[in-house]
Amino acid sequence: MTYTRTYARRTALLMLLVATVAAARLCAGRALPAVGVWEVLSGGGDPTARHIVLHLRLPRTLVALAAGASLGLAGTVLQSALRNPLAGPEVTGVTPGAVLGAVTATGLGLAGWESPAAVVAAACLGGFSGAGLLWLLTGRERGDPERTAVNGVLVSAVLAGLTAMVLLVAPGELGSVVQWLVGSTEGRVWAHWHLLRPWATAWAVAACAMAAPLTLLRCGEEQAAAAGLNTGRARVAALLCAVALTAGAVSAVGALGFVGLLVPHLAFALFGADLRAALPGAALLGAIVVGAADASAQWLSRMAAAALDMDRLSIPVGALTTCGGAALLLIVARRRTVSEE
Repeated sequence: MTYTRTYARRTALLMLLVATVAAARLCAGRALPAVGVWEVLSGGGDPTARHIVLHLRLPRTLVALAAGASLGLAGTVLQSALRNPLAGPEVTGVTPGAVLGAVTATGLGLAGWESPAAVVAAACLGGFSGAGLLWLLTGRERGDPERTAVNGVLVSAVLAGLTAMVLLVAPGELGSVVQWLVGSTEGRVWAHWHLLRPWATAWAVAACAMAAPLTLLRCGEEQAAAAGLNTGRARVAALLCAVALTAGAVSAVGALGFVGLLVPHLAFALFGADLRAALPGAALLGAIVVGAADASAQWLSRMAAAALDMDRLSIPVGALTTCGGAALLLIVARRRTVSEE
């Protein structure tokens, strides 16, 4: 009972942080101050202010939160299913494959930011291809976390190389696909939200419904099989959820580095190994991380533009998540090295 109350309090706190981050994101930007945003949300404001808040900032905020939640869930599912703390969408071929699919479809003129449905289809195809390639390469050693991590890095490198080749073949598309390579929420409108919301919701519910089998998989192959779990089917279903969640996020905002890799560690630190609490917690933490990074990117863009005397400067949110995630990963690795010594 004590643990349940503790988890409930932590979940409530994370929900409050999500709301705070959303408010900060709505107030970011130089075109309209916080007072103007509040006036619009209260039902007032002139047509220009209402357009900025309701048709530009609000959908962008919702897309950022949903994409972050999807990546946080995907990473937690992957790390649990593969029993590997380094198994994030970024290093298992899922994110690079989804990016390759989106970039290739754009280069061929089959998809673009103005056609989010086509982007989702292309990203899903690429994400499943990347995961399938890792599955085939790993073979019978899928239960070995170290080998899976090494093969995942190899597959991700190959897919990144293929993406670079696509850009060389179609250099004219560089400007339109660079957002997928870095990760950005620029230009997100209601069309992106209406497409991402049902997709992310359906797969998030499926992922949370797998809390029990994922918990058994975290205990090991033998223990899970002894408990009557078909480990092969459970792992395939988990990977299906993870790839679908990642593909949806990538199709909406591009490749946000280190979100799916590090958010699960935060979720397990806050909620322990009980995936019934850790999975929803990971979704909330992912939304907080991406939403906060997006708001910070907007504030930094304003300050940098003012310092450089530029009319407009846009720092992509993916640049912040990658830099922040890399720094945090180095800190964690350094602490583990010191503790082992």
